[in-house]
Formats: sequence, C-alpha cells, structure tokens
Amino acid sequence: MHEGARDLSWALVTALFIAIRWPVGVLRRLGTGDRVQLALTTLAAVIAISLIKHSSNTSCPWDLKEFGGVARYVSHWSWGVPDGGPGGCFPAGHASAAFAYAGGYFVLRRASARAAAIWLAVALVAGLVLGLAQQVRGAHYMSHTLWTAWICWTVGFAIELVFARFNPQPLKPAKPAHAGY
Repeated sequence: MHEGARDLSWALVTALFIAIRWPVGVLRRLGTGDRVQLALTTLAAVIAISLIKHSSNTSCPWDLKEFGGVARYVSHWSWGVPDGGPGGCFPAGHASAAFAYAGGYFVLRRASARAAAIWLAVALVAGLVLGLAQQVRGAHYMSHTLWTAWICWTVGFAIELVFARFNPQPLKPAKPAHAGY
C-alpha cells in the first residue's frame, strides 16, 4: 500500500502526459488542451501537497511523545509553531497519490458525465483507502487525509478556472422547445 501505490500513481501521471499525444479510451473524446489540463492538474495537485508538506512543522502521530516519539501535539493550524519533532507530516502526501486525480473530474465532464463521475469516485475511494492505510500505521490523522482531498480538489478547480478563462469552450446551440406547433 505504500511504495506500490506511489509507483502506480507516477506511472499513471506519466501515462496521462503520453496520452496528450497518443490518447486512449475516453481521452480520445477530449481535445489536446483538455488532455494537457488533465495531466497538469494531476501533477500540480501532487506538487501543491508536497510544497505544503515540506513547509509544515506538524509531525506525524508516531512522532508524538504519547506514542514513543519526541514531539508534542501542536495543531496543524499553528503555522510556524514547532512541535519538537521532525515535522513535514501535514497534509497527507501518500493519499495525494490518488486524490491528485480528483481534478480530472472537471476535464472529463466535458466528454462524459459518467466517465467524470467514475473517475472522481475512484480517486476519492483510492485516496481514502491510502489515507486509512497511513492512519493505521500511525503516519497521519484523518484530518490530514481530508485536507489533502480538499487541497487536491481546489487545485483542480483553480486550474479549471484558468483553462476556462483562456480556452473557453464553444457554447452549444440551444435546442428548440417544440418545433411542431
């Protein structure tokens, strides 16, 4: 659940970048710009989690004195307040290996609402499974996992707004209400 999941996620990110040029499956129904957005959204979410994690003073539960470590509990909202441990544990990096794909919902819904819903459900379930696995190991709290999901979703939404601003989708003509009066 640890190394294998991370390696699989990086393989899928690589596949998304390859699919920009050579799309497969539902990705064939997306334009090149949409495929670029999908790949960049996933990579940007992972990078965002990594940057926040590396600037965080929050240590993992297994680093707390109560569990044999050296750190004292300090809320992850207390930015800049060291807890005496190694820090770097908020948000949950491992869960981001799956949650990073949640932003793909925004892209895929343009091609298929069903594919977008399935994509999102798989990303969320996989992220929760990875997060729970880390919680069982003592590496994270549930709040770390849930914040990771929210951050990844927000990154995907922000990129959707940027791409929509610079690459607006053509409006589909409205269907006549009833042609046979």
